[in-house]
Amino acid sequence: MFYQDAPFLKNAPYLSTLIYNPNHIGCHTLGKSESFFKGTQKIEKELIEICSKAILKGKGDFDGYVASGGTEANMQAIWMYRNYFLQEKQADIGEIVILSSADAHYSSPKAANILNLDIEEIPVNYKDRKMSYKDCLNVIKDQKAQGKRFFICIANMMTTMFGSVDDVGILTRALQSAAVEYKVHVDGAYGGFFHPFSSINTDLDFSNDEVSSVTLDAHKMLQAPYGTGIFLCRKGLIHYANTEKASYVEGEDYTVIGSRSGANAVAVWMILMTYGSHGWYEKVLILLNRTDWLCQQLDALNIKYFRQSASNIVTIQSDQLSNEIAYKYGLVPDNHNSPKWYKAVIMDHVTVEKMQPLIDDIKNLVILSNDE
Repeated sequence: MFYQDAPFLKNAPYLSTLIYNPNHIGCHTLGKSESFFKGTQKIEKELIEICSKAILKGKGDFDGYVASGGTEANMQAIWMYRNYFLQEKQADIGEIVILSSADAHYSSPKAANILNLDIEEIPVNYKDRKMSYKDCLNVIKDQKAQGKRFFICIANMMTTMFGSVDDVGILTRALQSAAVEYKVHVDGAYGGFFHPFSSINTDLDFSNDEVSSVTLDAHKMLQAPYGTGIFLCRKGLIHYANTEKASYVEGEDYTVIGSRSGANAVAVWMILMTYGSHGWYEKVLILLNRTDWLCQQLDALNIKYFRQSASNIVTIQSDQLSNEIAYKYGLVPDNHNSPKWYKAVIMDHVTVEKMQPLIDDIKNLVILSNDE
């Protein structure tokens, strides 16, 4: 159906892979997959190793696959842990609960709905977006009193709205204090390709024994084609998501999505290879410097905002802006009906020259407000 003889395709691996259309059904880190596509499967396996070890500091072996996005990867983790508790602990489904912060991505309640699980949110402080140990413990004890014995915990490595980072140690200490069983999944859909490079010390990776799985999302910071999330987990877990009825699939299927394009794995692998570790680190430093500049300008105007340390997201309180300014610059509201916050994400194209007009408009708004 597609033009396969275009000469430029020889120098366009992603486009040519789309045309060859390899099906990456299954999980290739388990050793057996559809043999017709072993070339691009090898690239996906190498990508999983790079992400789990070079970026997330893992030791030993890991499983994972290129998913359709962060939402699916988070659902994969919750599905896997639900089945783990059902099979290994003989849990009743009503004894299992998903636990996340109030700032967690909507994929958690979506997974709860699809997988027929309860979910409970831990409140966060309005100003610093952090969970407290007291709140964590109170929520866990309350859930325990309601008959919950098994907790699937989602820790955020930079939330989508605020770029905030959860203190996973507070969460696990509260879980241990309450004497409940749990598994920890890190949602690094936004921060997975940023936070490990911007923060020297982090426990939201596989160097932390408490973390069993991680979501990355290459179509965010890495700017891969949409439909490119990554699910990673420690060995010995992904078999709980095996669909045994997929016996016609060589190697069987362990994923939510089933059939998926191998071109996405090629795209992410090529992006990482093109930058290299030093090139990507330098890019992150540039974005941090630009974010510092924006925050300095907002500070000078006494504008109230939130910025997580070493983050490239700046979220401004809505009462500090006009709707016209927010719309003009494409600032993203936390709620389109009644926004309390507007965020700006500092990406490659968001240069200081592009941010200066925003600052000028905010300055004029401040002057106008003072005159009134």
